[in-house]
This record gives sequence, structure tokens and C-alpha cells, in this order.
Amino acid sequence: MITYSPLWETMERKNISQYRLLKQGIDNKTLDRLKKSQNITVATVEKLCVILDCTPNDVFSFTK
Repeated sequence: MITYSPLWETMERKNISQYRLLKQGIDNKTLDRLKKSQNITVATVEKLCVILDCTPNDVFSFTK
């Protein structure tokens, strides 16, 4: 199972709001998908990593 809880922790640690993500090209539908731990594209993961200056490990985690 994939969870995006590391994303919210990274955002808090770096003091980056959802509003900033919206302003930088992450749309409302994608934010909703992230909140519900639904699938997103690798391109979106890349965009989040660029915005947050982090690695994919800071965006999501995988558990069996």
C-alpha cells in the first residue's frame, strides 16, 4: 500500500502550504487524490520533489 503521509510531514517541516502547491501547478484534483492516498503519476511525484526540494521518499512510502 502506498501512503502519502511523508508528503504532509515534509510540507510541515519545510513550512510549505497546500496553497503554495496550488500556485506552483499542483491542481485541486491531485491534492484530493494525495489526501485519499490514491494513485498519482510519476510526473506529479517529480513536480512535488522539485517544489519541495526533496526525494520521492519524502513524498510517499510503500508498505506491504
